[in-house]
Amino acid sequence: MSDFPIALHGERVTAVVIGGGAVGTRKALALVEAGASVRVISPLATPELEDAERLRQVTIVRESYRSDHLERATLVIAATDSREVNAQIAVDANSRGKLVNITDYPDEGNFHTMALHRSGDVTIAVSSGGVPGAAARIRDAIAERFDGRYERAVSALRGLRSRLLARDEQSWKTAAPKLLGDDFCDSVEDGSFSEKVNSWR
Repeated sequence: MSDFPIALHGERVTAVVIGGGAVGTRKALALVEAGASVRVISPLATPELEDAERLRQVTIVRESYRSDHLERATLVIAATDSREVNAQIAVDANSRGKLVNITDYPDEGNFHTMALHRSGDVTIAVSSGGVPGAAARIRDAIAERFDGRYERAVSALRGLRSRLLARDEQSWKTAAPKLLGDDFCDSVEDGSFSEKVNSWR
């Protein structure tokens, strides 16, 4: 199966995670980190989820799954410990045209999550054909190179781009090729990139 990667605007996502165990907790907190509005459907919840509820990061609905729990969701994650319940969530979510991830049997859903490295505005996602351990190793290797220097560089670029576009569109069109040329990574890593950005301020 071929993957088509996309990046969702987290703050525009209303997510429902069914399952309050370790997997559901991990998925719910990752969605919170991305800015999503998250409801967790589960009679029981981990201490981490309860902490997130106290901080008003998630809403926990302490009930068993019903299909009407999906109504307001743009994204659904099935993470219960029941194969039968997860399969029913897949049927219900797919019939409603929802984005749905079935954690114990991804082929029943229409998306799977990837191993993420996030540093400020830089997000790198790795998929490895259904072998999450390999994706995690590759992600960690990438993260060693693409560290805080890239976070700072991209943040500076974003600010500069906004300022130049506010002035006139041509200013950014002139600056971008010079700042984002073949030497971009080298200049970030050797520390000279900040000087390049400053020359366009």
